[in-house]
Amino acid sequence: MKQPPSLAEYRKHRKPFRNLKQEAHEKLTLLNKLALWITERVGTMGFFLIIFAWTVIWLGWNLLAPKELQFDPPMGFVLWLFISNLIQILLMPLIMVGQNIQGAHAEARAENDLEVNVKAEKEIEMILEHLEYQNEMLLAMVQKMGLDLKELTKH
Repeated sequence: MKQPPSLAEYRKHRKPFRNLKQEAHEKLTLLNKLALWITERVGTMGFFLIIFAWTVIWLGWNLLAPKELQFDPPMGFVLWLFISNLIQILLMPLIMVGQNIQGAHAEARAENDLEVNVKAEKEIEMILEHLEYQNEMLLAMVQKMGLDLKELTKH
């Protein structure tokens, strides 16, 4: 009977688990952190409500305020369109950069998950080998004692 590897032998060769979130955060540059911060905030209902309220107030003021107080004449809204397009033009690349960073982090997490699963599979195989070894040892002991295995399993 082949002796299975011991837990101590296995632990000698096992690498410790890594904190991927911390590792990824430490690798980020200041600009990448800014892009992530913007990406995380822009994709919220709060940001949507701010843009919606800004648009309603802007358009409402320029439609309903007295003519002398309107700064962006109705049906033109050139300044509103300019500012809206400027926001979109600036946010699109920043969001894409943030999504790329988030995607790279997701890939690293997936690789780490695979590594953990492979480790777990090895541990399970080791446990199964140990159980098979114990089973063989018990069977050998039962046979050495001269007992009938079928009779023992009945009870």
